[in-house]
Amino acid sequence: MTVHPIVISGEPVLHRRALPVESFDDGLRTLIADMFETMDAANGVGLAAPQIGVGLRVFVYGMENDDDVAPRGVLVNPTLVTSKVPGSAPDPDDESEGCLSVPGEAFPLKRAEWARITGFDGDGAAVEFEATGWFARCLQHEYDHLDGKLYVDRLDARQSRKARKSVKNHGWGVPGLTWMPGVDPDPFGH
Repeated sequence: MTVHPIVISGEPVLHRRALPVESFDDGLRTLIADMFETMDAANGVGLAAPQIGVGLRVFVYGMENDDDVAPRGVLVNPTLVTSKVPGSAPDPDDESEGCLSVPGEAFPLKRAEWARITGFDGDGAAVEFEATGWFARCLQHEYDHLDGKLYVDRLDARQSRKARKSVKNHGWGVPGLTWMPGVDPDPFGH
């Protein structure tokens, strides 16, 4: 297993729709193992393949939940259905979200409280479950990566301005920027 560098906002693979996985083979299983290793080294709760520069529809998660779902898993070629996203403003204390590809930053974002995901595991077996609360948020966040969206793309106008300013101040928004979990300082201070 290998820890990969995590690409930062501005890398083209993060901003385009990922391609479906076509072969459930040893290459895919190695990618999944590397993604878990990278997520763990980064102290993340989820990681999508585009975040390590691989434009495939795969993400891993590692999050305790109240939904009777294994706390670690992988989704290959997933589809996601959610409840309606509430129209109220996000609570900055309880609904702030972060992303390994926008390292060290967090902004409040409303998400659906419920999600149903279907897809496949790394061997091609069907996977389907429902998630609530923060676990549902995690799935929505990772699924967005597969569609070329970062959570900062979903922020309300006020938070979006703050995020754009932060990206500019960090010098992000251009290709070629990465950080290395386990080598570079943890941007979230874990």
